Amino acid sequence: MTILGLGGMLNDAACAVLKDGVLLAAVEQKKAARRFQPGTPPSEAIAACLGAAGVDAAAVDAVAVVRPFTHGAEAPVQLLLQGMFPRAEIYPVEHHLAHAASAWFASPFEEGVVLTLDRNGDFRCAARWTAGGLRMTLDRELYHPDSPGDLYARLTTLLGFEANAEEHKVQWLSMAGDDRYRELFLEILSPRDTGWPRLDRTFIHGERMSGGGFSGKFYSRLGLREGAAIPEELKAPLAAGLQRALEAVVIEMAGRGENLCLAGGLALNALLVAALERSGRWKNVFVQPAAGNSGTALGGVYHLWHQVFHERERMPLRDLCLGPGYPAEETKRVLENCKLNYRYLPAAGELIETAVRELRGHKIVAWMHGRMEFGPRALGNRSILASPLNPRSAEHLNLYIKHREPFRKFALSVPEEAAGAYFEAGPNARFLATVGRVRPEHRKLFGNAILGEDQVRVHSVHREENPLFWELLQATGRATGLPVLYNTSFNLPGDPLVCTPRDAVRSFYSSGIDVLFAGNFYVTK
Repeated sequence: MTILGLGGMLNDAACAVLKDGVLLAAVEQKKAARRFQPGTPPSEAIAACLGAAGVDAAAVDAVAVVRPFTHGAEAPVQLLLQGMFPRAEIYPVEHHLAHAASAWFASPFEEGVVLTLDRNGDFRCAARWTAGGLRMTLDRELYHPDSPGDLYARLTTLLGFEANAEEHKVQWLSMAGDDRYRELFLEILSPRDTGWPRLDRTFIHGERMSGGGFSGKFYSRLGLREGAAIPEELKAPLAAGLQRALEAVVIEMAGRGENLCLAGGLALNALLVAALERSGRWKNVFVQPAAGNSGTALGGVYHLWHQVFHERERMPLRDLCLGPGYPAEETKRVLENCKLNYRYLPAAGELIETAVRELRGHKIVAWMHGRMEFGPRALGNRSILASPLNPRSAEHLNLYIKHREPFRKFALSVPEEAAGAYFEAGPNARFLATVGRVRPEHRKLFGNAILGEDQVRVHSVHREENPLFWELLQATGRATGLPVLYNTSFNLPGDPLVCTPRDAVRSFYSSGIDVLFAGNFYVTK
C-alpha cells in the first residue's frame, strides 16, 4: 500500500510518501520550488517526493490531506487531488491529530503521552493524548485564543521580528536576558489550577494589530507609554521572560510519566525541549524534529497506515534525509553549463581528505551530499561547515555568509561516540531538536557557540544515519585532534535550504563560502 500525505497547505506545505509502512520520502514545497501558493496542492513537492520515493502517482492508494488545507471551499481541492491520484481515496485528517500521529508513530515507545502545541490549527492550539500501541486517546485540549503560541508570535512582532517565521530569533535572544519579566508573562498566561493556561486578555488590545497588539496595561508594566518602541536594552529580558514562563507552563501541561512525545510549532523551540528533558518529570522525551506544519504530512501518512488501515507494524523515525538526491551526471551538467572550475574526486577517501585539508586551512566549506533533509535544520547533507579551531570562523560565517544576529549561535556537529567527551546532550541532539551543555574544560574552545552560561546547540551524528558526514567528522578529529565542526544550513539569508545542484551553485557564488563539495565534485572560486 502506498500512502501520500499533504500537510501545511496554508503556510508550510509539504508532501510525504509511505509505502508498506516505510517512510520513503518527505519534501517541503518551499525547498522544491522556491515559491508557495497557500491553499493549493504543492505540485513541485509532490513531484519531488514521488521521484525520491520511486513511486508513480497512479500507484498511490490513499491521500491524507491535513486540515486546514484551503481558505475557501474544500471541494475544488479534493477534486483536483482526485485528478492527480486517480486510484486513491482522499482522507482529510484533523490538524492536531496529524501532529500527534507524527510524534507518536515516529517514536520508539510502546506507551506514553503525546503533547501537541502550536499557535492555532482547526481552532485548537494544544492537545494532550494518552498513547499505547496503535491507540491515541485524547485527554485534554486547549483552544484559541488561550494560545501560548499566539502570545509568542505577538512578542515576536513586538520585538521587531516577523511572526510565524522568526520566533526562533526570540528563542535565541532569550539566552541573553534575565528573569525580570518571567512573572509578568506567567500572569498573562494565567495558569489554572490544572496547569493549563488561560490568557489574560486585559494585556491584549482588542483592536490594535501592530506591535503584537499589546494593551496599555502591558506597556504600563514595562514602564513605557502605550505603543512606545521597545528599547533595545529591554528586548532580551522580554524574550527571556516569555521563554521561561512558557517552559514553566508547558512542563505543567505535560504532567509527568515515563515517555513524552512532542509535536507542533512550539516543539521546534529547542530550549523548551531541553527544559522538558531536564525537568525530571519524564524518563524519556522524544520530539518529532520536523514538528511544525510541514511535519503534519508525516502525521497524515502515519495516521492512515495505523489508525485507518489498522496496520500494526511501526517504523520509528531513523533518518530525516528524505528529500531528493541528484546523480553525478546532473551535477556535472550544472557545473559545466555555469562554466565552473571543478575537480571530480571519485573515491570517498580523497573527497574527505580534500575537505579536511580545506577545513584545516580555515576555509568555510559548503557540503552537499545525498538526499536533502526534511525539516528546518541542516543535518550534514545540505550544510555549511567550519572549524571551531579557527577563532574567527563564527565571525566569518556571520559577516560573509549568513548575516545573522550575533545572539544566534551556530550548531556543533560531533560523532555520537565522541559527543560525551565535549558535551552533555540527550537523544534529541540527533536532529538538532534540543540544546546541550558544553563541559567546563571546553568552554573556552567553544566560546563562540555558547548560549548563556554553558548551553550549546549540539548535533550528535550517528554513523548508520549519515556515514559520509560521520567519517568527515572522524577524519577531522584524526587530523586536528577535534572531531567537531560548526554546522549551519546551506542557504542564503531568507532562502530555504538548497535542494538542487543549481541551488547550491547559486548560493555558493552569492556568498563568502570558500569551497563547495557537491557530491564528488570539488568546486573552487
